[in-house]
Amino acid sequence: MLLREAQCLRKLRGQGRISLMNIELRKDIFLIAAPSLRDPNFRQTVVLLCEHGPEGALGAIVNRPTAMSISEALPQVPVIEGASHVLYAGGPVQTNQVMLLYRGDQFPDNAHHVFDGVCLGGDVGMVERILTGVGTAESFRAYLGYSGWAPGQLENEMKTGSWITLPADPQAVFEKDPTRVWGDILLTLDELYHPYAEMPFDPSCN
Repeated sequence: MLLREAQCLRKLRGQGRISLMNIELRKDIFLIAAPSLRDPNFRQTVVLLCEHGPEGALGAIVNRPTAMSISEALPQVPVIEGASHVLYAGGPVQTNQVMLLYRGDQFPDNAHHVFDGVCLGGDVGMVERILTGVGTAESFRAYLGYSGWAPGQLENEMKTGSWITLPADPQAVFEKDPTRVWGDILLTLDELYHPYAEMPFDPSCN
């Protein structure tokens, strides 16, 4: 499998398809981990890039649910007590901090807009409104830690073919089965990526 993967990636690069699929780095895009990316922190991940600039980049992995609920991570917030919302692993940076991502149409002033009615930050009041609302279309996701890159670091990883960039999709963040997001996105790319859609997390198991 590893040999075939290397041959496939060389063929894609030779045809120029990897560079054609990529769009510029900016907030509001997905970073799709290439099948060749072996770093366990990011293997088979889909990262929503929430900020990108001269000071570096920040994002959240959207397809790694944990066994914890948000009420376990934030026991000091009464409205969350008993809430069954899954806590996601957002990345390897500050894994003792919880980051909130919201989808809706009304955000507080301190929220950081990311894309298409999605914001980062906000306050507990938004969580309360979502949890107590009946028939609301608003939703949120909670992430333990985040993904961060120093200035130029992500650009260098792009040059080595570690990531594929695509426009972010709110459905992939808030609605789809997170365990299927990475593989399903690969199926929308060049057919040479399709064999990896069902690739196990540990390639030695294949």
